[in-house]
Amino acid sequence: MKKLLFIPALLISLLVSVPLLSVERAAVIDMRTAVLATQIANDAFKALEEESEYAGNVEKAKLLQSERQSLAEKLQKDAETLSQEEIADMQRDIQEKSKDLEFIMGKIQAEQNETAEKVFRDLNPSLQKILSELIAAKEIKLLLGRENVLFADTSLDLTDDVTSMLDVAAAEGTDKK
Repeated sequence: MKKLLFIPALLISLLVSVPLLSVERAAVIDMRTAVLATQIANDAFKALEEESEYAGNVEKAKLLQSERQSLAEKLQKDAETLSQEEIADMQRDIQEKSKDLEFIMGKIQAEQNETAEKVFRDLNPSLQKILSELIAAKEIKLLLGRENVLFADTSLDLTDDVTSMLDVAAAEGTDKK
């Protein structure tokens, strides 16, 4: 009986592995990391950090976080000696600061996302060209996003290659100007 179950299981495993063997060259890439690790992205985020509105929001967030933390510590430390009204007031202040912090962090995140999207838009033509060149040069038959892969040998990862090639392409583009 066990032999009868073993043979179909063996056949199924062989059938499943055949398509995988037919993919001679596969590669993976994390396009987000490849683009955001470029010098252009680093420069864009440095420029964002230097913008007065963004820097002001970061400072507000740090201040609110500090004030909220200090209130929480004071509440925890003095809870036994405070009246119910004082405790309620402090909890309300902590909640207000948390809401303000959440709002400001949302603005900061939105500006970071906007900057990342701009970098992606700007680098997309170069990215597509580089990917096409790498696919042809390495004779890649299957290219997967790293986020969709459970395991891949690091030699299959093109992310660093793409980042380097994007930096080179950007440097060549600035040399021509």
